[in-house]
Amino acid sequence: MPSTRAQTAGSPPAARHNLILVVTCLALGTVVAAMASLNVALPDLARETHASQTQLSWIIDSYSLVFASLLLPAGALGDRFGRRRALLAGLSIFGAGSAAASLTTDPSTLIALRGVLGVGAALVMPATLSTITSTFPRAQRARAVSVWAAVAGASALVGLFATGALLEGWSWRSVFLLNVVLALVALIGTLLFVPESAEPQQPRLDIGGALLAVAGLVALVYSVIEAPTRGWADPVTLGGIGLGLVVLAGFVLFELRRANPLLDPRLFRNQHFAAGSLSIMLQFFVFFGFIFVMMQYLQLVRGDSALMAATSMLPMAVTMVPVSRATPRLVARFGFRGPWVAGLVGVAAGMGVLSLLDASSPYWLIATGLVPLGAGMGLAMTPATTSITDALPRSLQNVGSAMNDLARELGGALGIAVLGSLLSATYRDHLSLPGLPGHVADAARSSLAAAHTIGGPVSDHATTAFVDGMHVALLGAAAAAVLAAVTVALLLRSAPRPQQFDDDEVTDVTGSADTEAQEQPAYR
Repeated sequence: MPSTRAQTAGSPPAARHNLILVVTCLALGTVVAAMASLNVALPDLARETHASQTQLSWIIDSYSLVFASLLLPAGALGDRFGRRRALLAGLSIFGAGSAAASLTTDPSTLIALRGVLGVGAALVMPATLSTITSTFPRAQRARAVSVWAAVAGASALVGLFATGALLEGWSWRSVFLLNVVLALVALIGTLLFVPESAEPQQPRLDIGGALLAVAGLVALVYSVIEAPTRGWADPVTLGGIGLGLVVLAGFVLFELRRANPLLDPRLFRNQHFAAGSLSIMLQFFVFFGFIFVMMQYLQLVRGDSALMAATSMLPMAVTMVPVSRATPRLVARFGFRGPWVAGLVGVAAGMGVLSLLDASSPYWLIATGLVPLGAGMGLAMTPATTSITDALPRSLQNVGSAMNDLARELGGALGIAVLGSLLSATYRDHLSLPGLPGHVADAARSSLAAAHTIGGPVSDHATTAFVDGMHVALLGAAAAAVLAAVTVALLLRSAPRPQQFDDDEVTDVTGSADTEAQEQPAYR
């Protein structure tokens, strides 16, 4: 056991592990909730800051862009200099950025400060999972990971609900002040209860690989986020996506030639790791794309308040958490493949039910779709996450955790962009407004909210067109979940159970283990 993982004197191990789990999950929930919570506050933000629609989009999206692009290097830094230190630094940056954001009304400043929050979140999120996997004994690790996965899945919905409740009595500033409080509590808990775990003898950080990864992800994610506004055929969109893919291809070639890469691409030869990464990305493609579409449907079509719209999502969270907790027992009995694939099929089924909604649908139909969606997410997240973490030795858990989190962030950004683009394109194509002045018709086609402002028949036609777009978007989400289920089933058809590593073990790209004296680690 590394000397950096000191035991807490006089504390029963089970109690100490429970405290570590509570603190790390609080830190995780704080940064994950921030990904979705501000969506509920956008009308309030627009009124007070006078932000344009593009500025409002970037107040939300700058967080995810910075978050995703820094996850890999942040994970490597946590490995080298200490996961507890990464948690402390990340929570401090996140809390300070949130405090500053609550004091400004300038949209450009808010965009920049949300990016600062993304820097903190990139340090926090991989350190939470790697702290769990590097400090918990093997017998308790699956249970702890299931709790982590449940918190990661449900926190976005909890964030929506908390924001809706705060907006009943306070302004959008209260959302950032809540971030400050949560970050402070998690920081104190980290100081008191979380042990340090680090691998200080690792080779030098792969700075070239880190820069290539950041540049490629920034170009790609930026372009995907901008695509719904600019259009998928816009030269800026196509050029940015092309540039991002070229840089990421260069990153792969660069890493293959490195003796100690930031992430060895050969890792994806491990079928469990590949299946877990793809599954997580497509699950959160569906999840965040769905939240983006559904929050608009609930508030603009059904006319729900922010709090009511957020509360409407609770059946999903209430189902997701207990199913996620029960998943380790199901995996122990039936193996990884069955529960994992069943969960992805449940996600697809939930999306299929929700695609049947129209402007007059009763709430029970919404709940009927949310229940299998939540159960499927809970059932699929734990085996997917465990497959990723078990593919790496403990000395590299922060990089493995960062890959897991990167798949989530990229999936979410892509889901919002792709499903949002399907929604917008169908809305414009199906909105027929003959006889209206050109500027009025253009305003109505820009958004459903603008069409409601015009009122009359325009509002009714726009609502119908929006629902048509929602059908296409949610069917697209269902197709993504089916793709994930089929791919996971094929990858795991002949794959052995993922290797679990002892303290002194490392892994090669085929999943076999050797001692550190015999073979150098494949992943840095």
